[in-house]
Amino acid sequence: MTLPPKTLHFIKKLKANTDPVEIAARLTPRDGVPAPLMTLPKTSASVISRIWSRLTETGVPETAKSELADDRTVETAEAYTGSIENMIGTVKVPVGAVGPLRINGVFAHGDFFVPLATTEAALVASYARGAKAVGSAGGVSVATLGEGVLRTPAFRFSSIGEAGLFVDWAMSSSEALTAAAEATTQHGKLLSIDPVIDGEIVFLMCWYETGDAAGQNMVTFATEALCAHALEASTVKPRSWFLEANLSGDKKASFLGTMLGRGRRVTAQVDLPRDIVETTLGATIDQILEYGRIANLGALMTGQVGAQAHFANGLAALYLATGQDVACVAESAVGFTRMEASEKGLLVTVTLPNLMLGTVGGGTSLPSQSASLDVMGLKGAGKASALAEVAAALCLCGELSLTAAVASGQFGSAHKRLARDSKT
Repeated sequence: MTLPPKTLHFIKKLKANTDPVEIAARLTPRDGVPAPLMTLPKTSASVISRIWSRLTETGVPETAKSELADDRTVETAEAYTGSIENMIGTVKVPVGAVGPLRINGVFAHGDFFVPLATTEAALVASYARGAKAVGSAGGVSVATLGEGVLRTPAFRFSSIGEAGLFVDWAMSSSEALTAAAEATTQHGKLLSIDPVIDGEIVFLMCWYETGDAAGQNMVTFATEALCAHALEASTVKPRSWFLEANLSGDKKASFLGTMLGRGRRVTAQVDLPRDIVETTLGATIDQILEYGRIANLGALMTGQVGAQAHFANGLAALYLATGQDVACVAESAVGFTRMEASEKGLLVTVTLPNLMLGTVGGGTSLPSQSASLDVMGLKGAGKASALAEVAAALCLCGELSLTAAVASGQFGSAHKRLARDSKT
């Protein structure tokens, strides 16, 4: 058997710098147990100081403390309780503004300045270029198509027969199960309970409406109560059960989420005149469409879930800026971009079926993140669907700009100019 050249290169590099015997020794478990930090869920100036005392004793430099635990962070430390444990400070990620981004949406209607937190040079400039292009064409049309957050507990029984009896009981007891779930929340609603049987295992697909919160914790607590009622009231007892059994697609790219949606499903579209494409984006429509055909082939060949250029870039930056659960980008960034010639010039459509975000709860109330929502006028109750439409419009801008840059040969030079030359 011949090893791939990449593997051979790495082994050669590894052996050139370290003796194999030494490598084996380094991988051997060591004696003794390190003293862990005490888990401190509440956050305060004294908690931060207490943990830093331990860190500096181990040799962590004071300069690290002054950067992470700056005066403003320490002064507002209590605001972070409920968002983090063992807090030692905050990280200052630069935030840039894109806009005005003109949106003609069902819930978001107006001109928005969108804050993006990122350390990737050229990202804000690229989204800003896309926003300029769509603004010149009258803005992006955006519609929220649905919403619902899924939690999927599973129950394992002794046989397929018992699994069937449990499903029969669950369907006839849906009102009681719904009441148990909804008793845990003022804003959440259990929309449906859909059973999925695999042999002796039953998954319950519990779909919730979560108001203006992303709702991850909300649906967890509600489903826990639902399961507790099922365990007590059902005459068929499971051998084992689990609150979440990985069928929901939580923080993962999944075909289920792509088809059925998880969070908010949003679609956005703009019809760009030819002259705007050429002057603002610096590419011809033929170049963009030719690149799109080949890029879609690449998506098929690699087995991508969805087909788009880089939804994750804009969503991660927006999520960081506005206090969303950034890990949800794994599912939120799944979706589709479609570009085709139109009578005007170029018709661009994006659809994102899994936008997990909110304007209340989670990290949205933290000082900087709350301020970012204020920049868009989208802080608080009644604004989550509007934020989802802003996110979809933002993704469309990014798809336009990046696709045009690659299609016309601008991609490398733009990053060189903004990421490298600007630092010299």
